[in-house]
Amino acid sequence: MKASIVARLLLVSMLAGTAPGAQAQERHMEKLSRGVVAVPAIDGGILVSWRLLATDRKDARFNIYRDGKRINADPLVAGTNFVDTKGKSGSRYAVEVVGGARSAAVPVWANGYVSIPLDIPPGGTTKGGEDYTYIPDEASAGDVDGDGRYELIVKWDPSNRKDNAHGGYTPNVYIDAYKMDGKKLWRIDLGPNIRAGSHYTQFIVQDFDGDGRAEMAVKTADGTRDGTGQVIGDPNANWVGTGGYAPQNDKTGVQILPDGRRVARMEGRIVKGPEYLSVFEGLTGRVLATAPYDPPRYPGGNPTPEQLAETWGDAYANRADRFLAGAAYLDGKLPSIVFGRGYYARTVIAAWDYREGKLRKRWTFDSATPGNENYEGRGNHQLSIADVDADGRDEVIYGSMAVDDDGKGLWTQPLRHGDAMHVGDLDPTRPGLEKYGVHEEVKKNGYIGAAMLDARTGEILWTKPGQEDVGRGVAADIDPRYPGTETWAANSQELWDVHGRPVGTKPKPQSFVIWWDGDRLRELLDGNRIMKYDWKTGKTKLLLAPPDVEKSNGTKSTPVLQADLLGDWREEVVWRTKDNRELRIYATPYPTKHRYVTLMNDPVYRAGIAWQNVAYNQPPHTSFYIGEAEPTDNPE
Repeated sequence: MKASIVARLLLVSMLAGTAPGAQAQERHMEKLSRGVVAVPAIDGGILVSWRLLATDRKDARFNIYRDGKRINADPLVAGTNFVDTKGKSGSRYAVEVVGGARSAAVPVWANGYVSIPLDIPPGGTTKGGEDYTYIPDEASAGDVDGDGRYELIVKWDPSNRKDNAHGGYTPNVYIDAYKMDGKKLWRIDLGPNIRAGSHYTQFIVQDFDGDGRAEMAVKTADGTRDGTGQVIGDPNANWVGTGGYAPQNDKTGVQILPDGRRVARMEGRIVKGPEYLSVFEGLTGRVLATAPYDPPRYPGGNPTPEQLAETWGDAYANRADRFLAGAAYLDGKLPSIVFGRGYYARTVIAAWDYREGKLRKRWTFDSATPGNENYEGRGNHQLSIADVDADGRDEVIYGSMAVDDDGKGLWTQPLRHGDAMHVGDLDPTRPGLEKYGVHEEVKKNGYIGAAMLDARTGEILWTKPGQEDVGRGVAADIDPRYPGTETWAANSQELWDVHGRPVGTKPKPQSFVIWWDGDRLRELLDGNRIMKYDWKTGKTKLLLAPPDVEKSNGTKSTPVLQADLLGDWREEVVWRTKDNRELRIYATPYPTKHRYVTLMNDPVYRAGIAWQNVAYNQPPHTSFYIGEAEPTDNPE
């Protein structure tokens, strides 16, 4: 059965009070509140928006209350939003499901956003003489107190963070938790033995033990201090490299000495000392469990440069310290913690369960294991999680390879690593989910720059050529003339349909995409701008561009977070202010007639919010198709 249909049946069955199968019933799902939000509507009045939950009846009807008085004549059945033409910025709104509970009343976001003040860590100067400040570049969402409302978990990176290829000192990385009303819950200091950079710290927020409250999992080291002040490991240990060079077997991040040797700076690199995986309580930041990180850099933990190169492909931890992470329902019931190491050469993925206060390793997949040789060097700068074989349990899509829920390789293709990939029901006209990605190392790929694959089998459906590394690629339905997503890549001006056929000129933005306005097409999210693609002219129209917010992640031009945090199925976007002292959550001002269960109840989308902060950020997708050229299996 088509994987997207399985997800649809899961949602529809809960709406109708029936179940398509035992596996669908078992998957734990967050218990969310109604999520009411009110903002000034695009054409006047106040737009009130709320969640349709998977536990609601399919024909659920709603009433709207302004300042305690009902304002709709008849119960609402079309869409889960309402424009109150008489509403004011000082009004308060509540939503009631007919025959059920009424939500708490909420105020209007008069400026179209809510502001969360941040406690910015103090800057300073590194041992290497670099000045730095702090940037809230990444965030995740989780209900840490079980009240049905999301909190934001925010990672603070220093402004001088380093790519793995480059030496140099970095200061500590911090992770904070904030309620949406601005209350700071805790701060975790990852300490001096965790280097700062896109590939080092991936943090996953989910309810791993099913108690109704989210935890956070992250890689830690000696000196990590939890939200209560407790220190993990040796509080006095410092494993940061202080100088010297390591000989190299590649040209990345190296210097050539007068004698011709190629070497890499080791200042600031961390290639010795213990490494851990830790789980923290979402409400307090208290460490709950810690285990040795799997896999280690090298058996024994302190490799020589030659041993590091033999194990991972270089002697200075460029490849060894490439980490990915996610949350996957490997047993079909509760999410497991998935952390990986390496993807340029050796690739290792470990799955952990956090249950009853303990961390237990479920399995480890290693491309160095005999029989797994074809999985070497297939990874991406991000991963995806989805049930690609429709058995109720998730798989890990790790670039041009996938690992089954039992930790065994599912499929692999000889396409080298890429900077961007998209997994979801990209083509509703064929069974299953699809994976679209762009690729680098094209000489090893047979000069394939972009490819669409069957996510269940890895079958290559079509490819596009590339003569050089292709660094960007997007899949999103932006043209209503063609069922399925359109795709585009950085090395071509063409826009392709889901079958790879040219259908027009691609939009210039090639970062994120978002469901924002009233139709079912996705809009373009790039930097601090949301734009609408005009498929008739091939140009874009600006919808939103707040002047005092800033993009994150440099040239990646991403938001701090994009997710269906509140309201109906459209997505909110979280940006940081230019002074890094606030996060601002923007909600759409556009009404819509379309009605979907909150995207956070969709398993593929919810997994995408958990891994969105990982390495090179990518937008989330759903297990079912949302688009204007509708197939018959859309769950609307």
